[in-house]
Amino acid sequence: MAHIPIQQSRSLLAAAQRICDVSVIGSTLFFSQWLTGQSFSDKSFLAIAVSVCLYFLVSEVCALYRTERSSSANSDLVLVLTSWLGTVLLLSCVAFFTRHGDYFARSSMLSWIVLTGAMLGLSHMLVRIAVEMLVARGVGQRRCAIAGLNALGIQLLNNARSTPSCGLKVIGFYDDRSKDRWLMQVDEETKYLGRLEELVARAKAGEIDTVFVTLPMRAENRIRWLLDQLADTTVNAYIVPDFFVFELLHSRWNTIGGLPAVSVFETPLYGVDGWTKRIFDFTAASVGLLLISPVMFVCAGLVKLSSPGPIFFRQRRYGLDGREIWVWKFRSMSTCDNGPSVAQATKGDARITPIGALLRKTSLDELPQLFNVLDGSMSLVGPRPHATAHNEHYRKLIRGYMLRHKVKPGITGLAQVEGYRGETETLDKMQKRIDFDHRYIQQWSLWLDVKILLRTLFVVFKQENAY
Repeated sequence: MAHIPIQQSRSLLAAAQRICDVSVIGSTLFFSQWLTGQSFSDKSFLAIAVSVCLYFLVSEVCALYRTERSSSANSDLVLVLTSWLGTVLLLSCVAFFTRHGDYFARSSMLSWIVLTGAMLGLSHMLVRIAVEMLVARGVGQRRCAIAGLNALGIQLLNNARSTPSCGLKVIGFYDDRSKDRWLMQVDEETKYLGRLEELVARAKAGEIDTVFVTLPMRAENRIRWLLDQLADTTVNAYIVPDFFVFELLHSRWNTIGGLPAVSVFETPLYGVDGWTKRIFDFTAASVGLLLISPVMFVCAGLVKLSSPGPIFFRQRRYGLDGREIWVWKFRSMSTCDNGPSVAQATKGDARITPIGALLRKTSLDELPQLFNVLDGSMSLVGPRPHATAHNEHYRKLIRGYMLRHKVKPGITGLAQVEGYRGETETLDKMQKRIDFDHRYIQQWSLWLDVKILLRTLFVVFKQENAY
């Protein structure tokens, strides 16, 4: 069999945005220097080149040009400003160590930073509007048909409607099954146009540009027949695998010697993303420890004076890839349960000391976990680590429970800011917590971590489900 590589399609919107970003960064520096009376020179061109390279590097980390991650104008604007802020910070470091920053007037640099941020945001909005207007007028639109009236086909239709920039005009569905075998109600906007033979006939007549095959994987014979027929046409044919039957965890394409493979269970923190999160964790935890060290000394003294026992409590919990780690906390109970059976803390629990109750309500008992973040066994944000005994119990009851360990456990997490903090006295509550843990892994970004950290402050202030 001949080797045929599979390539990722390129977005017209992303390409247009890249070109505009380069133009904005260069033109605003020129304008800022002219405005402040500074001449444009070779060092200015060097500054533009370095700025563009750093901006593209940071934007890749922020997933700025991945259209599937920029579904709304608001999220796109946030990613643009975050990327530019990261670029400015890196440029400051470069200027400090190379001393090239001494050449540029501070007034021109300040105006350039502010003006570029504003113009980048504006240009992204204008490019988005322009591309959507062109697509709405039919420029670059492809007439598409979907082979397979099922949940996956409906999802594809909705995605095409909600993302005009993809340039797909879905004309309707084709399916061999009778209407009584459809698994969903079909509205008037979801046009059923006939059987697969009719799809092939229209494709041969040149009335369709693209066909998306959403038939289930078990329908191998029908898929082979349809592709054989479409091979006698000029349409573009795509197979959309029905991986929705599985619980995809940050799915991505990979190739093994040119053979494509799709991950079903995968960590989002490989490569640059993993290093970015680690640098963010280490930096924020170091700064946090310096700022709150007086508070930690006070907490340690109160724990020691209020009740007999150690200041810190260590417990075995599962970390990344299910490996055991030791998690540190200020002791808040009169006992240190760490065996095969560990009872969750409940409201009015007699084991909780008076000072321990205060520490747990304010989450101050979790502060020693910043040391876990520094040594790399935990992250600031991630699924909360459960006691080993709880893991062994719930992994038998909840499907996909152990998938939460595809990332490092966190001091706080998406489940906690969504209201699933504290005791999980019912299986349904634990299931909800696991669902949010999975969603965090699927949707991870550095910006999501920042939002969760900010929301955690409000959750701690409200003191709900903390005992």
